Amino acid sequence: MATESISILEATVLGIVQGLTEFLPISSSAHLRVVPTFIGWGDPGAAYSAVLQLGSVAALLAYFARQITSITLGFVSAIKEKDYQSSDFKLFTGIIIGTAPICIIGLAIKSLLEQKDSPLRSLELIATVSIVMGLLLVVAEVVGNQKKNLKQMGIKDGFIVGLGQALALIPGCSRSGSTLTVAMLLGLNRADAARFSFLLGIPAVVLSGLLELKELFEIGIADIGIPGLICGLIASTVVSYLAIAWMIKFLEKHSTWWFVVYRVLFGAFILYALKTGLIS
Repeated sequence: MATESISILEATVLGIVQGLTEFLPISSSAHLRVVPTFIGWGDPGAAYSAVLQLGSVAALLAYFARQITSITLGFVSAIKEKDYQSSDFKLFTGIIIGTAPICIIGLAIKSLLEQKDSPLRSLELIATVSIVMGLLLVVAEVVGNQKKNLKQMGIKDGFIVGLGQALALIPGCSRSGSTLTVAMLLGLNRADAARFSFLLGIPAVVLSGLLELKELFEIGIADIGIPGLICGLIASTVVSYLAIAWMIKFLEKHSTWWFVVYRVLFGAFILYALKTGLIS
């Protein structure tokens, strides 16, 4: 876990990085690992990174407040009326069921993920995974028919996308990237695939962030610095909200090819930097 004091400048930069990369299919965990390492700050740790995600969750809740309320009320109404074919019932249930894989697997490998010398946090793995997931996004672009919308998502679809979300436990994979890829492979159009990705991520990221925040308090949050933590959360929240709005609008008119190119170049750069000694 992160136990070293983090300055306000470092926290703000990390918050901006978190906000920019959490909702783009390029992996926030990879960038939170690579950017500070390249600057010379070192790895902030999985725990601090997870707490920064609470800022992204706050942005999600604010952006999708009306839709979350509508889906929840629709789910409750469907239960009362025993209308289990309701789109809101299927969507709500799909999100809950789709959250299970990442929670179960995440708890199982939690200790391994939090070790700074864990092989799952190695830069070589991050680079390789970034490239591989970029190529899988190409497959989704080519194979997915993109004819389904959010209202057509079923419970089974939610579970399958949830399995994709579990892959994001590997730094470099990208939670939004893996869920977007799987949702597009299931035939969802790009913009609604992003919307479902964001909605699906709320329970898992909230639970992860709260768990890590609890543990940070237990080990001594003063060691990290409350002012820095607050600045990081504010930066993450503001930038995340802007990133969500931009991402959905972008995918309504454009493909994901730009992200594919970025992921491949990002992974290749890390491998080059490691080989040449730019980072270690």
